[in-house]
Amino acid sequence: MRTCVACRTERPKRDLVRIVRAPDGTVALDPSGRAAGRGAYLCSDPTCWPAALKKSTIERALAAPLPADLRSRLEQGSPLVLGGANGS
Repeated sequence: MRTCVACRTERPKRDLVRIVRAPDGTVALDPSGRAAGRGAYLCSDPTCWPAALKKSTIERALAAPLPADLRSRLEQGSPLVLGGANGS
C-alpha cells in the first residue's frame, strides 16, 4: 500500500501514479514504478492533481521543483502514463 500525497488515501501501488526524483536530480514520471530515486505517489484519478499542485505536496515529498512540462500535464489532467520512462 502507498499513500497519495494529495488526498492521503492509501491505495495499492498499481492504482497510483509515481513521480520520481532520480539520483541525478531530474524529476519525471515513472510508469514502471521501479525507477531508482525518491518517489511520490498520486491517485490515478486526475481530481487529486490540482490539490497536489496547489499545496506543493509533490515538490515537498520529492524535495525538488516540478519541471514545467510535468506541471502543465498535471494541470491539464493529461494521461500521465503515456510516453517513455521520462514521461514525455
